[in-house]
Amino acid sequence: MSGRSCLAVVLAAGEGTRMRSDLPKVLHKVAGLPMVGHVAEAARQAGVDRLAVVVGRGAEAVSAALSTHDVATHLQTERLGTGHAVLAARDTIALGFDDVLVLFGDTPLLSTETIERARSALASGADIAVVGFHAADPTGYGRLIVEGETLSAIREHKDASPEERKITLCNGGVMAISGHRILGWLDRIGNDNAKREYYLTDIVAIAVADGARVNVVEAPAEDLMGANTRVELAELEAAWQRRRRRELMLSGVTMQAPETVFLAYDTAIEPDAFLEPNVVFGPGVTIGAGSVIRAFSHLEGATVAADCEIGPFARLRPGADLSEKAKVGNFCEVKKAKIGKGAKINHLTYIGDAEIGAKSNIGAGTITCNYDGINKNLTSIGAGVFVGSNTSLVAPVAIGDGAYIASGSVITEDVSADALALGRARQTEKPGRAADIRARNEAVKAGRSAGK
Repeated sequence: MSGRSCLAVVLAAGEGTRMRSDLPKVLHKVAGLPMVGHVAEAARQAGVDRLAVVVGRGAEAVSAALSTHDVATHLQTERLGTGHAVLAARDTIALGFDDVLVLFGDTPLLSTETIERARSALASGADIAVVGFHAADPTGYGRLIVEGETLSAIREHKDASPEERKITLCNGGVMAISGHRILGWLDRIGNDNAKREYYLTDIVAIAVADGARVNVVEAPAEDLMGANTRVELAELEAAWQRRRRRELMLSGVTMQAPETVFLAYDTAIEPDAFLEPNVVFGPGVTIGAGSVIRAFSHLEGATVAADCEIGPFARLRPGADLSEKAKVGNFCEVKKAKIGKGAKINHLTYIGDAEIGAKSNIGAGTITCNYDGINKNLTSIGAGVFVGSNTSLVAPVAIGDGAYIASGSVITEDVSADALALGRARQTEKPGRAADIRARNEAVKAGRSAGK
């Protein structure tokens, strides 16, 4: 928001006991990224200048998960309600910001657009903007009591009258609050309730009593979904995947069976790429225009340039870097290897810690033997090389441009350009020996049967 400074206070101290996990709730992942990471990224894209994260158990782990953001960490030592949690960030709030956002670390579907709309309400003169949503079944949610264009109160379900319970506009928890007034209002929140806790929602009634302007910003219910159990975490994952698949398909990516494709938070796919069913992307994958990813392939930490073909049943591991028109076929694994333009690795092959030149052909069953038990070593294959089937390339080793490696070879020394290399035992034949072996084996079998 141009000209307005902004702090986001992210509440991330929840124990998450219903997750039944030693991991803090906000560190459970959606699309490969901790939930709190999604919230932080949405805030960053909305122009937030700084994050203040309120943490509890696992504070160091939560801070580490947000290490790429400008974060001030505040420890909430007692769990005394959401109002108390926000006040844990008092020192950072007191630095002075035009806008203060209160966000929740377990809402990974919160969109940048929703945050921007809440901030816009403040820029337009509101002192507080409460993000709400319409619920098909509002049971259990706090209701937003609106008079004209102003929010007069947030009524918890248990305290709502029969008429108020008919309201479907519910509190989503997220708020944007004037940074110049927030601390004064927070300090006035009391704990005169059954749980003796300080509820952030009470800030609305306090602000209204002061004559402040409180607005409601409506958002899709999906934006405000949180997770308290593994079941709800799975629902968040499914919703995130549906949303991202749709975005990619509208951008020009074809998915034959979208519901079977699973994306990571940072998966980048260019238009005219084609995804067959049952493709899984881990973090750090980029797919170029026109590339085809065939069924049952798994990619992580890989870069695939334009017009490549991957799979079916292929695995690209971190460091796989494919140039234009390269091919990695069925039951192949590529790890930390640069594959040149138009090179082919068609089937049943492992390529690791390697460089393969343009238009080289790697035959079925080829293995780069890159690990000596202690160190990983490089295999360098030039351009236009033909590597025959069932070849073992024992690294470190270099194959020159245009070389030909005979099938079944074990290559332990460098091969010159345009040379033919053979590294296998000479074939010999022993006439009649097969019949002798069979007779011997039958005698052994008969002896064992007689001894029973």
